[in-house]
Amino acid sequence: MTTPLQVTSARLRLPVTETDHARGPADAAVTIVEYGDYQCRFCGAAYANLAEVLRQRGDSVRLVYRHFPIANVHPYAESAAEAAEAAGRRGRFWEMHDWLYQHQDQLDPVHLSLGVEQLGLSPDDVDTEVGGHAHADRVRRDFVGGIRSGVTGTPTLFVNDVRHEGGYDVAELLAAVDAAATA
Repeated sequence: MTTPLQVTSARLRLPVTETDHARGPADAAVTIVEYGDYQCRFCGAAYANLAEVLRQRGDSVRLVYRHFPIANVHPYAESAAEAAEAAGRRGRFWEMHDWLYQHQDQLDPVHLSLGVEQLGLSPDDVDTEVGGHAHADRVRRDFVGGIRSGVTGTPTLFVNDVRHEGGYDVAELLAAVDAAATA
């Protein structure tokens, strides 16, 4: 049985803007918006597959990442999202994003500080911002945008503003991208 929320939430409600974190050409034929949680193992699997999609369709796909930390299940997800934003403030969002997904089992504060340091950023500065929730509004904005678009779990993907209802293995994602590119 389909609930009204599922029926009305098939489209992205918060349009992509220049403030979003995006990889790939701005004029790409296909934009994938991912609502993700750095501590979610399913997002970790999708991360690797989306990287492969970008590798194979780099000229025609743009990936936008939005935060959707499910804090009641993943205790380090919000601080990881805020650390990514702190890195982003220094022009290093994607490097931190990659580190977080590649080290999902190391998102506690001690390991997170080590990761920040590995990226050449000041752990003290980033820890201060994360501890003071300097980027909580940005993370919350992404989360609320996800709720408005019907996101209830992670990862949730939208392909050209339409919710992707399929899986997130490479073959399914490539098929969705190719279909959207020719639509």
